[in-house]
Amino acid sequence: MQLDYVAINRALWDQKTEFHFNSEFYDVESFLQGRSSLNDIELALLGNVSGKSILHLQCHFGQDTLSLARLGASVTGVDLSEAAITKARELNDKLQLTGKFVCSDLYELPNVLDGKFDIVFTSYGTIGWLPDVDRWARVVEHYLRPGGLFVFADFHPVLWMFSNDFSQVQYSYFNGEPIVETLEGTYADKSANIKATEVGWNHGLAEVMNALKSSGLSIQSFQEYDYSPYNCFQKMVKAAPGKYYIAGLEQKLPMVYSLVAQAPTL
Repeated sequence: MQLDYVAINRALWDQKTEFHFNSEFYDVESFLQGRSSLNDIELALLGNVSGKSILHLQCHFGQDTLSLARLGASVTGVDLSEAAITKARELNDKLQLTGKFVCSDLYELPNVLDGKFDIVFTSYGTIGWLPDVDRWARVVEHYLRPGGLFVFADFHPVLWMFSNDFSQVQYSYFNGEPIVETLEGTYADKSANIKATEVGWNHGLAEVMNALKSSGLSIQSFQEYDYSPYNCFQKMVKAAPGKYYIAGLEQKLPMVYSLVAQAPTL
């Protein structure tokens, strides 16, 4: 019997949203007071976004989307979770910004959202929820105007090989069977009263880059980073503001990677 991963993961993120919205990790109060949720990694890749149209895929409850709006971009955020999109719209209204938000499974998005964008953006903990990156890449390409840019930052696939406590290599680097786990808590609040099933997939670097190339995009830049900008895994130590390592594996693991890909020009 095939898992209905969309329904399972939607229920998971509907549960997580309330805890995340009220967590110190996301710190909504300081965000409302003007703090940007964007990190140096993606800001450097995005450049000046003023006047640009941006589609933000898998936006959760929209902090990064609205941070881009504050920088002058015309933004549309998309997420699977209705609870998350509801919170995103509430934040947008409270801040009197012009962000638009759409609740949709990513693969179904072309059926519910029209338009082309200067930039498609997605970051941190996104594609691991999707079984097929070829199909994902085709959605990215679908929404880019000629010459438009895809800007992507995510946790490095090497990290997902490890057990949750980083004590052993538990999973394959390569995309095989879905990884089905029932976990307690959440990265933003490890004591949260959540026990839910999640379904994910590992996607190696070659799989991701070949999917983008097969969709017609050209890779303009690719980088790897030895730190995480978030304290979101177990056994993390803080080296500097916005720079975290796994204790005992400091500067030994690639923790994040980024790339920029461009759509063909006419």
